[in-house]
Amino acid sequence: MRLRNALTVFGLVATMALTGCSTTSESGKPGTETATAKIFSDSYGKVTDAGYALPAIPIEKVNKKFHRQIVSYQTKEKAGTIVVDTRERFLYYVLPNGKAIRYGIGVGKQGFAWQGEAYIAWKQAWPTWHPPKEMAARKPEVAKYVEDGMEPGVRNPLGARALYLFNDKGQDTLFRLHGTPEWASIGTAASSGCIRLMNQDIMDLYDRVRPGKSARVVVLQ
Repeated sequence: MRLRNALTVFGLVATMALTGCSTTSESGKPGTETATAKIFSDSYGKVTDAGYALPAIPIEKVNKKFHRQIVSYQTKEKAGTIVVDTRERFLYYVLPNGKAIRYGIGVGKQGFAWQGEAYIAWKQAWPTWHPPKEMAARKPEVAKYVEDGMEPGVRNPLGARALYLFNDKGQDTLFRLHGTPEWASIGTAASSGCIRLMNQDIMDLYDRVRPGKSARVVVLQ
């Protein structure tokens, strides 16, 4: 989905629903990263959380640039802002003093890409997944989950955590920042529009975010 600007995006909520999962309008220039201060390659082991057993990620098979790390990052965005660089496949959680936590992400396939601004209205641990009817029409195998949803679990497409993006009018954009059991998809264009992180990474990001209009998300394309 190619949207020209943020004003168009949020006027087309019905259109965005076709992707099943979104945000919207570039604000300023992307930050520039210069150096890694710390890398967390040892943070992807087995995790038991709320009774669910997440398997360890074979992190040595994931390009090291997509491992969680603290980097130098110059941006005009305030600390606490999330900046998603869909082209480079990175999500930045802005820290004070020119730093950011950088996570590797998977992004939407061509035709489902999106950009702009939103805020995190709420967040959910071990969410239930409800694919939209439009997705079920494309993928009949998920139709059974439209009404009742897929129960939480390690195979759920939303993974261990989900952050729900709303527009400035308080409307659900149907796009999410979420976990995924498909760690090999990080760094690729593999989803139907949402931004996916490794489960251990979305759990880390989840704990840093306090929902509300100050929890701003800027998506660059």
